[in-house]
Amino acid sequence: MSEPIEFYFDFSSPYGYLMGEKIDALAERFQRRVKWRPILLGVIFPAVGGRPPVEGGGPKPRYTVRDFTRSARFLGVPYNPPSRFPLPTQNAARAYYWLHDQDCALARRYVHAVFRAFFVDDRDISAPETVLAIAADLGVDRATLAAALATPELKARLKAENDAALARGVFGSPYVVVDGEPFFGADRLPQIEKWLAEGGF
Repeated sequence: MSEPIEFYFDFSSPYGYLMGEKIDALAERFQRRVKWRPILLGVIFPAVGGRPPVEGGGPKPRYTVRDFTRSARFLGVPYNPPSRFPLPTQNAARAYYWLHDQDCALARRYVHAVFRAFFVDDRDISAPETVLAIAADLGVDRATLAAALATPELKARLKAENDAALARGVFGSPYVVVDGEPFFGADRLPQIEKWLAEGGF
């Protein structure tokens, strides 16, 4: 069986959201599965000397904000620019890893629900209450998840995932690895498709 596609993303990344709306269907066409790996750009950027693309002055941040909306239209993905951006996403990411250990399919539904809560419904996904409410809407026991989010073990799990991502060479979101080949950005979807179809190029 072919190796799974690894998909690194931050829940506050618009391009991560766009990739997240497309990557599973693309992988399924080529009999692949996807390993979703939430990371924290607030950890990644300082470690690699990066910065949020909308930070600072000049034309680039203005262009980037425009490109978020245009890219969503191009891909046919609903997008409502969030009023608070970017947001810290450690609670959302920790909840994902806890859910993944319980039920992988449920964790995948949760990812989409969090992304859409932020990039469509403009909800504050940095707030633990929002994360818990999203999970509860999917049938997760709110109190159990709340207790898990407070544990040092789950905090250490997310730290380990960030450390592993850095060791892998991840420097932003979305970052996709197919058979050892890295692709950065939602605009790399056509290249990923060609790579999967041809076994490299």
